[in-house]
Amino acid sequence: MRAFEIDPRLDKDTVAVGKLGLCDLRLMNDRRWPWLILVPQRAGVTELHDLSPLDQTMLIFEADLVAKALKSLVKADKINVGALGNMVPMLHLHVIARRAGDPNWPGPVWGFGKADPYPPEEAEGFLADIRRAILPA
Repeated sequence: MRAFEIDPRLDKDTVAVGKLGLCDLRLMNDRRWPWLILVPQRAGVTELHDLSPLDQTMLIFEADLVAKALKSLVKADKINVGALGNMVPMLHLHVIARRAGDPNWPGPVWGFGKADPYPPEEAEGFLADIRRAILPA
């Protein structure tokens, strides 16, 4: 059985936040939207139905935990959750905080403009806030 490894594109586009019970939690390196990604730590999984029923339940539990914390942390108007996988086939779940008036509101975030990476000090501050809000101490 092969070991879990993060897809190279996800690794390039995101910053590691930490590990949950099932998922590797990552921050999309695009400061236009507070955007977290949950990646189930299971090798070869490309679809939700590829997960065991227990892992499916855990993914939804962790997505709910992340969505609530992110919404509260950034005072979002709406949380968008999606699993597309057209560009990166590895199963991963996007949890995106949206606010009225943010770039491309109310349209989708995908394919809109060019990513605006976090400056290192801003990323570290936001990562610390996320870790306090989501990860167990």
